Amino acid sequence: MDNLPPFDQFPNHEDISGSRAQLILYLIPVLGFFPSLWTLYRRQGNRSQMIVSRLSITLALTWMLGYSLLATGAATSEFLALRLLILNSLFTSGYFLVNIWLIFRIIQGKSHRLPGFSNLAERWLRQQ
Repeated sequence: MDNLPPFDQFPNHEDISGSRAQLILYLIPVLGFFPSLWTLYRRQGNRSQMIVSRLSITLALTWMLGYSLLATGAATSEFLALRLLILNSLFTSGYFLVNIWLIFRIIQGKSHRLPGFSNLAERWLRQQ
């Protein structure tokens, strides 16, 4: 036990902390979409960075589409306007909470997979 080097001299220590920081950056709601898109566009990054980038983009695009549709429905419907606006706020809150939950999972070192969305992201955005 005394022969072990200090923790900061272990191999890949910086890679692990840098990779986690990058994964957290990708999952910042709304803003993380852009570095995720850049990572996929350049096709650079390790496997977990590519997976989280795909997931982040899928979540953001799903949120943008849902937000736009609910806002448009609220603007065009007098009867359902309040209900659609409430649903829109719940949808947006869910998007933010899911991203924050995934960030905490990455900080804890747990899986960053999201049932349903991770598979959708892999099929939808996989580079052939």
